[in-house]
Amino acid sequence: MATPRTVAFHTLGCKLNYSETSALSRLFEEDGYTIGNFTSAADIYVINTCSVTDFADQKCRQTVRQALRRNPQANVVVTGCYAQLKPQEIADIPGVDLVLGAAEKFHILDYLEPFLMGDAGVKVHTGDIQEANTFTSSFSFGDRTRSFLKVQDGCDYKCTFCTIPLARGASRSDEVEKVVKNARQLASQGVKEIVLTGVNIGDFGNGTAVIEGERAKKEALFIDLIRALEDVTEIPRFRISSIEPNLCTQEILEFIAGSSRFMPHLHMPLQSGNNRQLRDMRRRYTCELYAERVSWIKELMPHACIGVDVIVGFPGESVEDFKETVRFIEELPVSYLHVFTYSERPNTPAISMDGVVPMTVRKERNAILRFLSEKKKTAFYQEHIRTTRPGLIEQDKKPGFVGGFTDNYIQFRVPEEQGHVNELKGIQLHSIGEDLVMKASLSREKSRGPSKVFSSKPSL
Repeated sequence: MATPRTVAFHTLGCKLNYSETSALSRLFEEDGYTIGNFTSAADIYVINTCSVTDFADQKCRQTVRQALRRNPQANVVVTGCYAQLKPQEIADIPGVDLVLGAAEKFHILDYLEPFLMGDAGVKVHTGDIQEANTFTSSFSFGDRTRSFLKVQDGCDYKCTFCTIPLARGASRSDEVEKVVKNARQLASQGVKEIVLTGVNIGDFGNGTAVIEGERAKKEALFIDLIRALEDVTEIPRFRISSIEPNLCTQEILEFIAGSSRFMPHLHMPLQSGNNRQLRDMRRRYTCELYAERVSWIKELMPHACIGVDVIVGFPGESVEDFKETVRFIEELPVSYLHVFTYSERPNTPAISMDGVVPMTVRKERNAILRFLSEKKKTAFYQEHIRTTRPGLIEQDKKPGFVGGFTDNYIQFRVPEEQGHVNELKGIQLHSIGEDLVMKASLSREKSRGPSKVFSSKPSL
């Protein structure tokens, strides 16, 4: 390339998007581009979008405007889920030059070439989502502490509220050997923790076609993947981003409980604590199964952190339905909630369901569950006051401090002079501070390994 050009990236949405943005960034870097900061002027801006809620769509529009304020002459490329679902809507945003769908985004340099040759006009390249049937390995890399490693993409589930299968296509997975290779590459770059990401990672190797205890196919399953990663001794910590409760098998939980590298932290989407609502959502489990999984986790790992996704205001959710969800979560030994306000999405069955919940009520219910989340997190943190857990030290937004997360996902903060970023240390947890961050100090105990040193996991 005759003249070096600058490209800047902005990611909206999930950990999976962050891993893919990093992969796109490396494509540009290998082609001779200079990677710039999105807050500065650049020749090209790439926006990787989410479309889980209407707010994500609005955020995309705002981001385009921000980019053009920094350089009105820049080429703006929009890709990701929103681009796949509503390409023309994005093409109509003033200043957007190129729209790329799910199957096209990793060929971004090819589609960008005409613009560099002086071509003008908005170009839209979004094929049928059925064409998104290949897997592209991706991982994030930047702060040298934690990386999001994509192991699976797409989803075969047909939840009535969700557009992800329309935006990302069918479930497909990376190969175990490639995931292991990527993990070793990240280790060579100094990464201490890898978070396994995907749309439905428990479905790795088409797990939905497998009856628990029986293998209907020869493909490696999620349990095979995590067993292989256990042997990547250069990475001290692995974390699972999220796993469906019906795919969170006893075999997987027993493995995590006995592992020195997989952290005692599970995030399992619930969505509703009411079986009728779960049926209307087409979720693949009942409240009883969910409670059983939580019980298994706590039996094997009493100190484990359990995160929960919940949707409020789904069509037909009555006052009693919501109260039942609150009661159900109150009784579960879970640690925190991610609360989502139901948002009508085009081309989903839920949009035509009866019993629309007014937005004011949805917001009230959201606030109630967020308050419950704070109570749950506070109680979980209080259980661990005056204990020592292994923690990975990272940057902290508070001046004079560094922070991070323990193995079981307790956020802590220690004085800056006590620790260095990207160190694994024993963390003495003292008290709950502002913003629900634990005040802590470094333990005098010598760390001899990633998590078993301070772990209370039972031997199996």
